[in-house]
Parts: sequence; C-alpha cells; structure tokens
Amino acid sequence: GVDSSSSTTGSASPVPNSYDSLEGGSFPGESNKIPGFLHLNPVSSPQPFPNLSQLSAALGGISGVPELEVEALRPVNLLQERNLLPPRPLEAPEPNLSADLKKVNCSPQTFRCTLTSIPQTQALLNKARLPLGLLLHPFRDLQLPVITSNTIVRCRSCRTYINPFVSFLDQRRWKCNLCYRVNDVPDEFMYNPVTRSYGEPHKRPEVQNSTVEFIASSDYMLRPPQPAAYLFVLDVSHNAVESGYLKYFCESLLENLDKLPGDTRTRVGFLTFDNTIHFYNLQEGLSQPQMLVVSDIDDVFIPCHDSLMVNLKESKELVKDLLTSLPAMFSQSRETHSALGPALQAAFKLMSPTGGRVSVFQTQLPSLGAGALQSREDPNQRSSTKVPHLGPATDFYKKLALDCSGQQIGVDLFLLSSQYADLASLACISKYSAGSIFYYPSFHHIHNPAQLEKLQRDLERYLTRKIGFEAVMRIRCTKGLSIHTFHGNFFVRSTDLLSLANVNPDSAFAVQMSIDDSLADSSLACFQAALLYTSSKGERRIRVHTMCLPVVNQLSDVYAGADVQAITCLLANMAIDRSISSSLSDARDALVNAVVDLVSAYKSNVSSLQQSGLVVPAAMRLFPLYILALLKQKALRTGTSTRLDERVFAMCEFKTQPLQQLMRMVHPDLYRLDSISDQGALHLNDTVVPQPHLLHLSAERLSRDGAFLMDCGNVGAQPRLFTTHREHHIPELETLLSERVRAFLDWLQDNRSFSSTVHVVKDDASAKGTLFQHLVEDRSEAASSYHEFLQHIQQQMSK
Repeated sequence: GVDSSSSTTGSASPVPNSYDSLEGGSFPGESNKIPGFLHLNPVSSPQPFPNLSQLSAALGGISGVPELEVEALRPVNLLQERNLLPPRPLEAPEPNLSADLKKVNCSPQTFRCTLTSIPQTQALLNKARLPLGLLLHPFRDLQLPVITSNTIVRCRSCRTYINPFVSFLDQRRWKCNLCYRVNDVPDEFMYNPVTRSYGEPHKRPEVQNSTVEFIASSDYMLRPPQPAAYLFVLDVSHNAVESGYLKYFCESLLENLDKLPGDTRTRVGFLTFDNTIHFYNLQEGLSQPQMLVVSDIDDVFIPCHDSLMVNLKESKELVKDLLTSLPAMFSQSRETHSALGPALQAAFKLMSPTGGRVSVFQTQLPSLGAGALQSREDPNQRSSTKVPHLGPATDFYKKLALDCSGQQIGVDLFLLSSQYADLASLACISKYSAGSIFYYPSFHHIHNPAQLEKLQRDLERYLTRKIGFEAVMRIRCTKGLSIHTFHGNFFVRSTDLLSLANVNPDSAFAVQMSIDDSLADSSLACFQAALLYTSSKGERRIRVHTMCLPVVNQLSDVYAGADVQAITCLLANMAIDRSISSSLSDARDALVNAVVDLVSAYKSNVSSLQQSGLVVPAAMRLFPLYILALLKQKALRTGTSTRLDERVFAMCEFKTQPLQQLMRMVHPDLYRLDSISDQGALHLNDTVVPQPHLLHLSAERLSRDGAFLMDCGNVGAQPRLFTTHREHHIPELETLLSERVRAFLDWLQDNRSFSSTVHVVKDDASAKGTLFQHLVEDRSEAASSYHEFLQHIQQQMSK
C-alpha cells in the first residue's frame, strides 16, 4: 500500500528552488515586469551585423572551438533576420564530447537535457537565465540489448547500474560515474558472453551500451510477477449509445483480441454501467455470458469474484460472444444517468488482487453516486485571463487513483463527449495512476467521421502496444546535481521514486534540476534512469538509460549547448503547473519573461557587440518564436474560442507527450509539395524520398495555386497531416510528382509510432480555420504576430 499522507504527487517539489516561487513569481530568474500586449512602437533600424572573425574576438576569442559551436553562438538579430528556420526539422544538439563518448551516449529521442553543456555552478546557471531539466521517453519502442546475468552490477554506495561512463581502474575495480565510489568487479563479470572471452569487463554489453535491459532476479520482486490483466469499463447510457462508440470499440477489440500483449495467464473482464453496474460472468463452461446487475451504487459489492476476471485463453469464445452481442444489448436504452464513480470503485475491487490495466470509456458528466459532478463551464468566463476550474472539483478521483496505484492498477480514460464533461476532475484518475488520457470532443460515429477514424486508429495502437506492469522508475544524477520537480502521469512514492502502475511506449516525463554543489572537480555529468517493470509475458525487467554531458564554466559554452526544443517543452510543463496553481495570465507572463530574461542575460553577459535590436545566440534563435507558438496553444491561449475540456486536455498532453510529438503540436512542419524536387533527396532502398524545405508558419508563405503539407501533432496521440489541394484525398497518379509526394508522405509516417490521418483542405473549405490556427507567425484572436511579439519583448527590455 501507499502512505499517501506523506507523499506528493503530480509535480512534486520537496526541494524549494529559485524557479519555484510559484505564487506570482516567475520562471528561470524572471524579471517582475508584467507585460501587457498593447503599445507596440516602431523600432529604429538596427546596425549591420559583424562577421565571424570580429565575432570570435568579441566572444573572448573562442577561435579554438569547432565550427559548430561558433555557429551556435553567432549572434542573431531577430528584428533583421526573417528566415530563421532550418531547411529540415531541428535535430537535438550534439554534446561537445570526445568521439568515443559520443558514440555510446544515449539517444536524444530517449533522454535529453535542456542544456547539453552543464554549468559548473548554480550561480552560472542563474546567470544564463535558462531552465535545467531532463526530458525522458523511457519505454519507447526500441531494439535493445537484453542481458541475462545472475549478477547485475551496481555501485555499492548510490546503486547506479554499471554503464559506459564508469572508469575501470584495473581488471578488478571500477569507479562509479555518479558518486565516484570505487567498487569491486564481481567474478562473473570477468566473462563476456558476447566475445566469449575472460578478463575484459570493459567489453561487456552493459558497458558498451547506454540503453540496456536486464532480466531481473527475484531480489527485484515483492511478489511473483503479475499476469497481464485487462478490465474494460464501458458507459452504456443513452448518451453513449447515441454516440455509437460501443460498436466500434467491440469490433476493434474482437479484431485485436489475439494481439493483446500477454501469455497463457492473460486475464480479461468487462463491466458496463449507466445508473446501475453490470458485471459479466465469463466462466469457462458456460453456454453464454451471464449479466449480473448491481443496483446499489452507494455500497458497491462484487457479485462473484472468481468468474468476472477470466483467463482469456480458456474463455475466449465467451468473450467473443459478449463483444458480438454488447452493442445490441443496450441499443434501446433510455437511461440518461451515469454512475462512473461507483463503476470505478467496482473496477478497483475487481482488479485489486492482481493489479493490471483498467480502460474506461465515458461519454458524459458523471451524475450519480460517489464522484458525481456538476457542470462548471461558463462560456462567458472563457475570455477572462483568470480561466477558472482548471483544477479538479473533487478529490474523489485523485484518492481513488492513489488507491489504484497502491494495488498496481493503472486507469486509462477515453472521453468521447459532445458536452462539457469536467476533464479537469476526471483526468485525476489517470494522472495519479500513471494512465493515459484520450479525448474525442463532439464524437459521433455518423456526424464526425474524422473523430471516428481517430478512435479506430488509436484503439488499434492502444490495444496492441507494449505494456509494462507494476513499474517503478528512479532517475539518478552526478553528485552535486539534484532533481526536484517531476512532470507526467505517476505517483511520487518517496522523494525520487516514481510509481507507475502501468508504463506504455507513448508517454514521456520531464524533471527539473538544480545544482547544489559546484561540479568544478568533474569534467562530465551523468544521468541515469532505471525503469523496473513486469513484461506482459510475466518477466521482471530493468530498462536502464545513461546519458553523459560535459561540464563547462563559461556562459558562452552554456548557450552554445542550449537545446531550444527541450527548453520549450520544459517551460511548457512549468507554465501549465503555474496556470493551475496561480492563474493563466501569470503563466503567460512567466513565458514572456523567460524570453526577456534570455535576451537581457545574453546582452549583458556574452554579446559585447553593443547594438540595438534583439540579439540572441543562434542556438536559441527559434526560442521567441516557440514561446509565441506556446502562447497560441489551446493549453495557454486566451480568447473565447477555447472550451474548458479542450484546454485541460491540451494541458494533459503537454505533461505526457514525447518531445517530438509536442514540438509538432507547438510548431508544425509546413512544406510546399507542388514544386517538390529531387535535390537533396534521400535514397532509401529503391525509393527516392524528397526532402522539401520547411516554410515559416505564415499565410504569406501559402499561395492559391500551390499544394502544401502541414504536419502537426493533433489533439490526441494522432498527428495529422494537412494539405491544401483540390482533391479530397492524395491522388495516386502515374506522374513523377505524385510518386515523390507519396514517397515523402510514407517516409513521414514511417518515422513515428502511430499512423497519422491526412486531411485534405480545399481552398474554400471550412476546415481552413483549423489550418490557419497553426500559422503562429500571424496575428490571431489569442495573440500578436511574431513581429509584434518581438517589438513587445524589446519594450519590456527597455523598461
């Protein structure tokens, strides 16, 4: 069980730190100016820009530094340079490490830091005015070395797993790269199973790879590994029947029943609810499923324990019968009430003996029994910058989620709703039990075919994707660094142990860090994330990722290694916390101040080029653009067009999506397709894949006679590809252009874990509004244009 009284959840912050004065304070050492997006004055014309040799002199002669670093530090005057985008989507910056270390470092898609050069002291970090934190995508789909060994080698002092960045003092001793303790090399480790030779501990796979998976011994188990267990909790009220989701859910599960991750022990169960709760006896040997109705929702009990969660293999025919008949069973229902709370209490009781995954499908505001909610949305308040009700109305769902987490139950929520359903309250059931949240606003199987298609694709991925049960994750870092605030869906069990009842390959986490002691004695800083979980086949496994970064004592080096996308994602997480704990306007001010702070810090500390204009290091040139894009995101924008549930869902997305997916939501990739050429194309197997250049997100880059593709993360884990074209779908013609465009589209699809839908938007279509929302450089209801935003930043600086 979990002692919830002493624990913290969500964004835990046991260690106070300079960024965390959330009561109206600001992010990385923000200034206290409150921007009001009003008076925008014309700007005097800036001075011409220096060349590289003048530049390296001005930067204190870093001429010995590789070209890349000089480029990262090139001062960019944002008011002069109009073409800031690279030709292709940004890659993570390469840390300035030796070739040997670079070769074995962890992939930035799994693990990345906001600063790829770690400042030596907190004072230097404060001076840089940038946040320090990690973004982690620990369970993503990977091919990785799996190690079976009786001895898992760990540091005796800090419990770090042996990794490529430890040093061997000799054949018998190794020094930990996190706490510097010297450890003995165990005898078994002297034999290398890969090379089949003795006496080469440094060649073992766990010392050659920064991402590995160990098969764990019984020391890593509190109980025998649980079977894969899946319980489906389905809303069958009149509203649910009217939306038509049930038929498609049943079809999808029938199709994927054999692909559910698991083994011969896999268990499944079903529970449906409206104003009462219906259980289904699927005990092997019955001629058909039996429905058992419990109408006392104030004191929920389980009618018969052993026949409701059944072995899938033994009861497969009954399960198929049930899925075939369910949609018709409720088709005439007139029952409008929804007892979601009691249904979840029943699910908790049913799953407690084993743990596992509960998948909840809900289509309206819960109206009966524990956890019943009232509508809190007032459209008149949408335009206020105070946006109320971003937090839960009741702690019922959070408390139940903590109970679930204690019994290793993760709850995933599918909300298919045409009306307000108070996602701010309902989301807690998934947030604190490490579940996932899917949201389909105005879902209807006939009137909204796009949402239906999205549900079908999501379900196929959801039912078949890898899953880890009864998981815990810990992040360790080099002595002198500490981790203090976590972002994502989990429960913080002790100060640094994340409890993840379920872990899936599509969710990510972020953490904030501070520098407690000077790192002057070390040239490298390391970070290690260890995820202990039970696989769907009942194996206890430990997945370990280790990342290594250089430590620097110059501010210019900190800026040269700044990862602008990681910084944007971490600030987005911090802003979402701020908008819930304080207010939306406070969070927006904090983001604007983060830009003001960076420009001011760079101007006063690094760039000795005294000129007017807004100057940032090239590595950070997209930062103001990304922050403006964040301010226009559903989660953080102002204006009347954003419904409360949609805003809350966008906030949930920011807390759980991997970086690449988030960046597509914040700043989509726009390409022109009709003039696509083979210049710079990739040649993969027999296919030529064109690589068109990215365009700025402004209507002036579009034209009526062209075809354009916008690749944007879409609400839900379903990125969507927009094109503006005269056809309704991408035509398959026997022309070179058609072939090239399709090759490019296929290549984009292959590079992500879930398939994207392509929406074709014609020039006169109503869907143009959705497309134009993404043109973040133009003026919109929610915020100024990019140029106005820069002028506003300049004004704030001159205050």
